[in-house]
Amino acid sequence: MDFVRMRCKRETATSGRVVPAMAAVMLAALALGGCAFGGNDEEKALSAQVAASDQVFPVNYRTELLAFLRTYLNDPRGLQHAGIAVPVQREVSGRTRYVVCVRYSERESGGYKPARVRAVLYAGGRLDRLVEESGELCNNVALSPFPELEKLTR
Repeated sequence: MDFVRMRCKRETATSGRVVPAMAAVMLAALALGGCAFGGNDEEKALSAQVAASDQVFPVNYRTELLAFLRTYLNDPRGLQHAGIAVPVQREVSGRTRYVVCVRYSERESGGYKPARVRAVLYAGGRLDRLVEESGELCNNVALSPFPELEKLTR
């Protein structure tokens, strides 16, 4: 067997006009792709207004939150100091979302962890995600008792 003839020649893949043509196509893609991510402040403000108007109030926010926490928490039984706020619109990562702030204290061996406030984000009227570190999302919100959360079971 002649292995020398079976080898691919390196020159065939890189010779001729193939590499310059590929480079030209890549440069064109980069140049055109840059146009898609621009936009002035007026366009961004209009986009934010449209996104805000598209947001649907989460009517069943309490029920959805209870169902989510039942699966999210390792042991949802025996939560204490539960509180919840009504949904408010906040800007999250440049988009307007409904945010529900919820507070509870989880059981741990020998007692309870300190109560913490978490932010629950809703998009399109449905629960999107829970943010453990609520930060500024839950500043100045009034929490009311949430007894359904304290009665949660597996």
